[in-house]
Amino acid sequence: MLDVKQIEQAVTIIAAEKKIPKEKLVEIIEAAIRTAYKKDYGKRDEEVNVKINFEAETVEINIEKTVVKEVENPALEISFEELGDDAWDFEEGDIIELDVTDEVMKGDWAESFWRIASQAARQVIIQKIWDSEKEKIYELFEWKEGQVINVKVELVEWGKVIFDYNGNQIILPKSEQVSRDVYTAWSRFYLYISEVSKWENWVSKVILSRKSPELVTAIFAETVPEINDWIITIDEIVRQPWVKTKMLVSSTYEEIDPVWTLIWQKWIRVKSVMEELSWEKIDIIPNFWDLTDIIKKSLSPAEILKVEVDEDEVLAKVYINPEERAKAVWKNWLNVNLASKLIWYRISIVDMEKNENEEEKVEEEK
Repeated sequence: MLDVKQIEQAVTIIAAEKKIPKEKLVEIIEAAIRTAYKKDYGKRDEEVNVKINFEAETVEINIEKTVVKEVENPALEISFEELGDDAWDFEEGDIIELDVTDEVMKGDWAESFWRIASQAARQVIIQKIWDSEKEKIYELFEWKEGQVINVKVELVEWGKVIFDYNGNQIILPKSEQVSRDVYTAWSRFYLYISEVSKWENWVSKVILSRKSPELVTAIFAETVPEINDWIITIDEIVRQPWVKTKMLVSSTYEEIDPVWTLIWQKWIRVKSVMEELSWEKIDIIPNFWDLTDIIKKSLSPAEILKVEVDEDEVLAKVYINPEERAKAVWKNWLNVNLASKLIWYRISIVDMEKNENEEEKVEEEK
């Protein structure tokens, strides 16, 4: 048997805690009862109405049917003959409601029916709470896409890191975490809000990240006021999370050094960003719009002898002494790969050797 008083108490508590309208929760429970009735007693295409009355502590279940002379669809129609003595009160085409409450309340399957209806309502309410939580998170971040937030770790479970943001729980999924980060309760981290969207079916999505290159840009913007003042611009940025970031930067004014501005005295600015990124290495390269110069600086600390740029092939051949190769390519060719992404050119490293007569022997390696 369905305890209406107990339902009212549960609805009141959930509505208050989760900020879901009480009427919406009642509609969910009524819909669950309607679905359970169709499954156990009626037919799928029946028009079933359910009404929960908290004041009277009652549940009413009615079936809508159209009065007809000859029944073609028993689920939706009823004949004058079936109405018996009540037939004279109706005309063909009238819609009537048949009360089936007692049938459900006192039937042999009553206990099973109410158990199924309660379980269905519970599942739908849980889903509604989840949807409501996602909607609330969407509203929190609706105008914050592309920004960073500094938040406190609340809980770590099953690979997910749960942060507290203004009293709300937000989740950093494992796919957006960086392995070097150590997430412990009460520790604080910057998170980048990479996407805030709502789909056509009103499902909202907020993606938070610790891996995005834009996280580095956003943290620098928090640290270096000249970026927000449009004095310094980060023109391009590429990143291998927790290993290395390369940035191409420029200045609006010739007399202002963009690299120095981001580094600052005693490296104080860049160090604060690196500390936030678990001491990830950051290469800051000045952008003077000279591709050859950018390539040389992006492969630092290797000494570059010569650069040949083929614009048609979008290829840059970089000539170095063999002993400089390890510095140029770094671990697993990471330095070259990041430099290539930074300038949007493929980079080929070529060893150059010189004999006594200055004859050059060039061997290209992929």
